[in-house]
Amino acid sequence: MTLKLLVQDPNGYFIPNLRRDNFVVYEDGVRQTNATVEIEHANVSLGLLLEYGGRYQGLNKDLVAEISRASHQLLDVLGRADRITVCAYGDNVKQLADGSPVREELASVLFGLQTPEVSETNLYDALIFALKRMRPVVGRKAIILISSGVDTFSKSAYEDVLTAARDCNTPVYALYLGSILRQAASLHDMAGLLARVDWKETASRLREIARVSGGRLYSPASTMDLTAIYDDIMENLRVRYVITYQSSNLGSLNARRTVRVELVNPKTGGPLQIVDSNGKAIQANVTIQDSYTPGSH
Repeated sequence: MTLKLLVQDPNGYFIPNLRRDNFVVYEDGVRQTNATVEIEHANVSLGLLLEYGGRYQGLNKDLVAEISRASHQLLDVLGRADRITVCAYGDNVKQLADGSPVREELASVLFGLQTPEVSETNLYDALIFALKRMRPVVGRKAIILISSGVDTFSKSAYEDVLTAARDCNTPVYALYLGSILRQAASLHDMAGLLARVDWKETASRLREIARVSGGRLYSPASTMDLTAIYDDIMENLRVRYVITYQSSNLGSLNARRTVRVELVNPKTGGPLQIVDSNGKAIQANVTIQDSYTPGSH
């Protein structure tokens, strides 16, 4: 039996540096004594969804500059075998690149973004489109959304997006640009144009969409250096603990079995105590993301 595990803290951050003897496997309540643990680094497939339009000309220019800088930095953490599809949305969604693994081509696309015409910002429609597009993709996958969180005229409702995000098995990692956009508006003396936007609500809704999908919201104060954010996203996507064991159950390989994985302190046999960088104890969440049963193949 082979199990692939994601181990995260309560905030959804990957917990690294666990050792082989920290994992204990139980099958139908019986501890398995021959389990081996490895770390797997896998290729990923990304859908990059960019807000594009919906602002006055001066703000659109700043928005495009921020999005171009933010998205281009993502290319620096992609491997040669990773694939990425790039879409931009305003009042509709347009595809800029389709699963291209060639960094030079993607860089040209992202640096070549032009200031769009004024349009609506139909975020919810665009997200549902992206989630549906990612549904059939196999392997490690995610949507990276770079957006202000504003939706002006979508046919889909917020609740529709939450349902799609829960059901699609594709985490959404959202980079919230609300604060950056408001700063840009102030510099252009256009803050009044955005006064009707409930920025607290837009951030809250993006955070909830990310949460229910299994992803996370980031709120950078600047797009100058997003290295830490992208490293965190890719670590969560790429890295899995892989446990392999030979079942002690002598029954049919096709029989249904209940498997449980616990984190333990090998010296005491008790639960493993994990602390954060401040020395505060945290609870680890172990999720089995994939499994292989010899009798089922």
